[in-house]
Amino acid sequence: MLHRRVAMVAVLAAFLAAEASAAQRPETREAFDLYIAQAEVRIGDSRSNAKSLLNLESLPDGPRADAISRLRRGEVLIEKRGDAPDEISGGLIHDWVGVVFVPGATVTQVVGMVRDYDHLVRYYSPDVVRSRLVSDHGDDLHVFMRLRREKIVTVVLDTEYDVHYGRVDAAHQYSTSRSTRVAEIEDAGGPHEHALAEGRDHGYMWRLNTYWAFEQAEDGVFVQCEAISLTRDIPIGLGWLIGPFVNSIPRESLQFMLSATRTALSGQTIVTRKQN
Repeated sequence: MLHRRVAMVAVLAAFLAAEASAAQRPETREAFDLYIAQAEVRIGDSRSNAKSLLNLESLPDGPRADAISRLRRGEVLIEKRGDAPDEISGGLIHDWVGVVFVPGATVTQVVGMVRDYDHLVRYYSPDVVRSRLVSDHGDDLHVFMRLRREKIVTVVLDTEYDVHYGRVDAAHQYSTSRSTRVAEIEDAGGPHEHALAEGRDHGYMWRLNTYWAFEQAEDGVFVQCEAISLTRDIPIGLGWLIGPFVNSIPRESLQFMLSATRTALSGQTIVTRKQN
């Protein structure tokens, strides 16, 4: 097992060292923007009516009842959209959607916590290292977050987002967060901390958009989040090893974020995810 782990670390190091090939191409950005435009048409349609805000509403009666039962037992339900990760020229698009039930909470409480950008580390550590509200124009905000992810290697990213909050009615609200800057940080917290120049990063994450939906129930709130991210592609011949590593991170991050939201608002102690 130790030899296998050492071998994986060596291969991952080689993968992450391939900086030149990780540079974003114009066609990569264009393909992601097209994917986002199409996804936002679908998401916008779902937000036009309270009965379609959550994906749960589109399920047949049996599967819907089963999903709600599992959510009320504390599960986090995660699924990928379409064929994600979707391979495009020079990159991969990851599209995952998850839902959780927060018992005893109100939509006002949930939205208030999610948009408490000056204190997100209280709820989402260790994934969120620092955060702050940069500007506030009512329901249109600009925020900063330093993100950290550890899985064999540790990656730290400084990210910024334009965030918009909206509502169908008081019991059905939503938000859209679009990344405007993602910079990989070298030697984070050390004496030589600096942001890697564009094209010299490792392509761990280039873009991240999240689409939240909040629905009030009699005894709590259903919280849904769809996360769409862009990463570099996987070098030919390394898919069998690197693929599971690259593809698991977006799913695990979404699951942790939803679990932490439920935990914080249920009055329990925040559970710090075990790093591996």
